[in-house]
Amino acid sequence: MIHPGPRAADRLQALRTGLIPIHGTLPAGATILQAVGDLFAAHGCKGGMVRLDGALCDPLRYVLPALSTDGLHAAWYSDIHAPPGRWRIDSATATVGQKDGSAFLHCHGIWSDGAAQRMGHLLPLDSVVAADATVSGMGATEAWFEALPDAETAFTLFTPQGGGEGRALLARLLPGEDVVTAIETLARRHAIRNARLHAVGSIDHIRFTDHSRVDCLATELHFTGARLSDGTADIPIEVVDIAGRIHRGRLARGTNPVGVTLELMIEDKGPQP
Repeated sequence: MIHPGPRAADRLQALRTGLIPIHGTLPAGATILQAVGDLFAAHGCKGGMVRLDGALCDPLRYVLPALSTDGLHAAWYSDIHAPPGRWRIDSATATVGQKDGSAFLHCHGIWSDGAAQRMGHLLPLDSVVAADATVSGMGATEAWFEALPDAETAFTLFTPQGGGEGRALLARLLPGEDVVTAIETLARRHAIRNARLHAVGSIDHIRFTDHSRVDCLATELHFTGARLSDGTADIPIEVVDIAGRIHRGRLARGTNPVGVTLELMIEDKGPQP
C-alpha cells in the first residue's frame, strides 16, 4: 500500500494508561455513537474499547473497504450498505475516542438478520439500537484516542493522546508494520509478558498460520480472543475484503503489514502461573 504523505518517524505509537471495566446498557432508540459515548462518559473515560456483541440495530448501516479512485488515498470505502430490517451484531469491536470535542467510534464487526451474515465498518451515527443491549469493554483512565489529521495517509485517524503510569497500553501501529512482531515489540518495551489484545484496523494482503490468505489490498478487521502469552502473540481475527467476503484465521508472523492503521489496546494481565 503506497500512501501519499511523508512517512512518520514513529511507527509504533503507544501511551501507558490504567484501565477500568466498562459494563452497562445501550438504550433502545439511541444511535450506537450516542449510547456508547454516554456509557464511557458515565465511567469517566474518554477512550478505550468495547465489544458490541449481541446488540440489535434497526436501522444498521455500514460500509466495506474499497479501492481508492480519488488519486490520493491508498484505499477508501464503498457506498453505504443499508440492509432492511433488524440486524443482530454477532461480533464487533469498537475503538472509543474523541473527535472535535465529542465522543466518536471506529467499529468493525459481523452482523446477521437470521438468514444472511455480513461484515464491515459500522456507521455509528446512522445505526440505531433497537432494544436495550448489555455491553462490556475496558475504559482508559489516563489516555484516549483522538481523531487527528494524518499526513502520511491523508486520513483522519485515531491517535493515542494523554498517557500516564498505568500498566496497559493504547497504541497505533502505522502502515507497513507487521502486526504480530510490532505488538510483541511494544509489549517487550513496556515489560508486558501476558495480555489480552484488542484491535480494530486493516492489513494489506493477509496471511494466516494455516497458509490460507486474503489477497486484497483493502480490508477491515478486528481481533477475536487475541492474547500475548509469555511475550508471544497469538492473534485470531475476523476480516472482510472489498467483495464482502468474510475470512477468519490466526495471523502469521512477519507477513501481515498494517494497511492504513491499526488501533490497539494491550491489557496487561500480569505474571501468569
